[in-house]
Amino acid sequence: MTLDAAAPLEVDPLIDDPATRIIVCCGAGGVGKTTTAAALGVRAAERGRKVVVLTIDPARRLAQSMGIDSLDNTPRRVKGIDGEGELHAMMLDMKRTFDEIVEAHADAERARAILENPFYQSLSAGFAGTQEYMAMEKLGQLRARDEWDLIVVDTPPSRSALDFLDAPGRLGSFLDGKFIKLLMAPAKMGGRAGMKFLNVGMSMMTGTLGKLLGGQLLRDVQTFVAAMDTMFGGFRTRADATYRLLQAPGTAFLVVAAPERDALREAAYFVERLAAEEMPLAGLVLNRVHGSGAARLSAERALAAAENLDEGRIVDQRSGKTGVRDAAATSPESQPVDDTPVDDTDEEHTPADHTTEQLTAGLLRLHAERMQVLAREQRTRDRFTALHPEVAVAQVPALPGDVHDLAGLRAIGDRLATGGSAPAGAV
Repeated sequence: MTLDAAAPLEVDPLIDDPATRIIVCCGAGGVGKTTTAAALGVRAAERGRKVVVLTIDPARRLAQSMGIDSLDNTPRRVKGIDGEGELHAMMLDMKRTFDEIVEAHADAERARAILENPFYQSLSAGFAGTQEYMAMEKLGQLRARDEWDLIVVDTPPSRSALDFLDAPGRLGSFLDGKFIKLLMAPAKMGGRAGMKFLNVGMSMMTGTLGKLLGGQLLRDVQTFVAAMDTMFGGFRTRADATYRLLQAPGTAFLVVAAPERDALREAAYFVERLAAEEMPLAGLVLNRVHGSGAARLSAERALAAAENLDEGRIVDQRSGKTGVRDAAATSPESQPVDDTPVDDTDEEHTPADHTTEQLTAGLLRLHAERMQVLAREQRTRDRFTALHPEVAVAQVPALPGDVHDLAGLRAIGDRLATGGSAPAGAV
């Protein structure tokens, strides 16, 4: 089954539907999730929706393209949106989101103890999976506020697209794990029993762990665990609630990929995972699809023509005739009447002719390379479609430059809305 036979992804009905409350753009890193999310946000807002775009991209391209000096953990109104809708944008501040959770679910004294704890500061700033978990936390907060009728999420630029779904479970497992529970045991037992446990069992464990982790780090972990004890259950509860939100009918996942083998393999894994988790998939967005305005000229014919130009076997442009410029193939009628040798080197092979022929041959070779790229992309797309014929697809042609303003985002939105197939003249 080829991509032409795949169902086209209809973007406008998706973003126009008031029942669509969350769109999650997911995929491997570097495939254009941020641009896709921003373009969807602009298009939805200009079609009347009140939209907030949550990005986790550290490059801050989203802020630049929307004309905002900087984004932070607070949604900011984007100016220049046409129509009756509104667009707000924000960039996830992972540590600030973690701090807000602590401040919201602990009293002032305990919150201060947690925020000042060195282990917490390391955990909130760079623990594996924290960024993905906080993205889901922030999504849950935005949905609970109910200020926007559409939330567009740009997932973190992870090595694997699956990290967005796996990370909350990993962090929850860590917080609920045996190691954490063991460190909490003395505080939970309390009194003399707790002191006895601490003096006997914990002294053996901390002695061993202290050598591995360092005594100060272990004490920081124990202090952190004691302060966070009452909050651990809340992390798992909120993660579960957000997970259910992602499974709800009002949520739509868009898997974003480039027409490359590794990116589409990652997209296929994500499609299968979404199906296994019963999460609603809207379709696949293929970014940076190449095209050609001269697709009828195959790579083989372009290379053959370039070789003919290099070897001088080309039409006689000087005489305007269609004969091949080859002495053995020239008819007798075309020979000079007299026998005087004619030195026509300067006439037939002027520098201008050489330059024109060389440029033409170079362009033909570039076209051949482009057609080879198109063929490779087509084979890769067809392989994905054969595996997942049920997935609707939109193609976004490659642009000659980066998107850096609202006009560029509108252009991407237009291509998304008409992206059932790449235009022949796509660059």
